[in-house]
Amino acid sequence: MGKIKLGCLILMISAISGNTAKAGGLLTNTNQNIAWNRNMARDGVIAIDGVYSNPAGVAFMSKGLHLSFNFQNVYQTRTIESGINVPSLQGTPFYQPFKLNGGNENGVKTFKGEASVPIVPSFQAALNYDKWGFQASFALTGGGGKGTFNDGLGSFERQVAMIPALLYSQGITSSTPSYGVSSYVNGKQYVYGIQFGTTYKINEHMAVYGGFRFNYIWNNYEGNIINISANIDGNNENLYAYFGDKATAYNIQAAAATMMANEATDEQTKAKYKAIAAQYAAGAAKMDATKEQFADKYLDCTQRGWGITPVIGFDYKNGKWNFGTRLEFTTHLNIENHTKRDDTGLFQDGVNTPNDLPGIFTVGGQYAVLPSLRVMASYHFFFDKDAQMAGGKQKLLSGNTKEYLAGAEWDLTKHIMVSAGVQSTRYGLGDGSYLNDISFSTSSYSIGFGAKIRVAKKASLNVAYFWTNYEKFNKSYSTSISGVTAECTDNFTRTNKVLGVGLDIDL
Repeated sequence: MGKIKLGCLILMISAISGNTAKAGGLLTNTNQNIAWNRNMARDGVIAIDGVYSNPAGVAFMSKGLHLSFNFQNVYQTRTIESGINVPSLQGTPFYQPFKLNGGNENGVKTFKGEASVPIVPSFQAALNYDKWGFQASFALTGGGGKGTFNDGLGSFERQVAMIPALLYSQGITSSTPSYGVSSYVNGKQYVYGIQFGTTYKINEHMAVYGGFRFNYIWNNYEGNIINISANIDGNNENLYAYFGDKATAYNIQAAAATMMANEATDEQTKAKYKAIAAQYAAGAAKMDATKEQFADKYLDCTQRGWGITPVIGFDYKNGKWNFGTRLEFTTHLNIENHTKRDDTGLFQDGVNTPNDLPGIFTVGGQYAVLPSLRVMASYHFFFDKDAQMAGGKQKLLSGNTKEYLAGAEWDLTKHIMVSAGVQSTRYGLGDGSYLNDISFSTSSYSIGFGAKIRVAKKASLNVAYFWTNYEKFNKSYSTSISGVTAECTDNFTRTNKVLGVGLDIDL
C-alpha cells in the first residue's frame, strides 16, 4: 500500500492566527486604544492614544501626567470551504473524496474555527514638561488570544480522504466506501509589547519622537489526528487496529510455520515451512508499517522569542491643521521550540525559526472644520515583504499591505464627544500561495463608532464598537497526495467584532 503522509499538523504552527485579536497588517495589531476602535484614523490626532499612533503629537498635550487604561473583548470566526477532486479517479466514488465524509454534492466541506479573547488589555502613559516629554505603553502588538478548530482542517483531512481510494487500489474494498477521522487544532499567540520613548517640542509647531518597543512572543500549539477509520467490507474499521490485527494474524501464522519447520524430519519439508514462515513474517512487518501510518498523532509545542522595534515620529501643528507621521522599523524575531510532544517529527525541541514583525510607515492629518467638529485621514504602509518568515513565506506575497483610513469627531457637549471611522485594508496576496487554512487574512474594510464621556474633571470614559468585513478569497491549486495528483480549492472568509471600554486620566 502506498504511504499516506499524515504529518500535516504542521499547518497549525503557521501563525494561528496569525493574530486572533488583530486589526491592521498581516502580523500587527493596531487596535491598541479604545479611541482607535471608534475612529481608526488617529495618526494625525493629538491625544493620549497617540503614544502608539502619533507619539510625536503627544508633546502638544498639556503639561502633566496623562494615563489611558483600555480593555477590549474580541470575537472572530474563520470559515474555509475546502474541496478536492482527483482527475485520475473521475467516474469512481473516490473522484471527490470529501463526499465520503460529509462533503456536499460538489465535494466541498466546510471547516469553521472560532477565536475569542475575553479581555485584551493595553495601557498608555505620557509625562509632559515644557519641551521634553516621556512616554510608556503596554499592549498586545500581535496575536492576543486563541483559535480553535474542533473538527480539524481541510488541509490535513484531504490526506485522510484519499485512504478509501488507496485501500481500493490494494484490493481492500467496500460497497459503501467512506472514511472517518477525529482531529483538533488549538493555538494561542501573544506578542507582548512594552514601549518607551521621548518627545522634544522644537517650537510651537513641530515636535519629534524617538523610542523603542520590546516585544516578547509566546505561542502554544496543541492538536491531534486520531481514530482514522474507513469502511471495509461494509464495516467501519479503525485502521490502526485493523492492520494491527492483520499483523498479529500473520505473526501467528509465521510462528506456526516455524514450529512446523522445527518439527520436520526431512530438509525439503523444513525448507518449505521456513519459506512460508518468512513470507508470513514479511507480511506482518508490512502490516505493522502500514498500521503506524494510521497511529494517533499529537502535538504540544510552545514557542518563545523576543525582539526590539525602533520607533521614530514627527508632528507638525499649525492652526486648524495637524499632521503626524511615524516609522516603526522591522522587528527581527527568532522563536524557539519548547516541545513536550511531537508525533509529526516536525517541531524538534530547541529549533529556531524566523518570525519577524514587519516595519510600518504611517502618515495622518486632522482638520478642525468647526471648534466642535474635526475630520481626519491616515495612510499605513506595512513592509511585509521585508519581514523574514519560516521557509521564506514572505516571498509568496505579491506586495505589501496598504491601509486607507478616515474619520470624524463631534463634540456634542462639553462632556460628550462622538466619533466614527472607516478603514480599508488591502493585502498583496497574489495567487493565494501565502494563505493556508489555519493562517489567513483577506482584504477587508472596518467600521467603528463610539463616544468619549467626561465622567469627572480629570477623567473620561471611552466606549466603542467596531467590526471588520472580510472579502472572500478563492484559492485553486494542484498537489500530490500519496503520489496521486489532486485539484484543490479553498474559499477563505472571516468575521471580526470588537467591543471596548477605556478610561483616560489627566493629572
